Amino acid sequence: MIKGVNKQVVDVAEPDSAYFERVLFFVKPEFSGLGESALRHKADALLREAGGERVAGPKRPLRKKLRGALIAGLAAVLSAALTAAVLLIALR
Repeated sequence: MIKGVNKQVVDVAEPDSAYFERVLFFVKPEFSGLGESALRHKADALLREAGGERVAGPKRPLRKKLRGALIAGLAAVLSAALTAAVLLIALR
């Protein structure tokens, strides 16, 4: 979502269309307080009504979540290995 000086705009960069590469929705001032997910949902509904296809969600946040989960898992494994090594050394 892009916030301009005078207008708030929802920019749909991947409308899954052979004809269009992006769609811009200008948000009315009375609805500018809605969150990005609610505005994107409304944009999806409007595109479906117009005969378009559903807008694909952003792909990068999923990658960030997977990367975060991988880092957390590796940190857990490394801390368990370090704890085991310290215990083995202490018990000798």
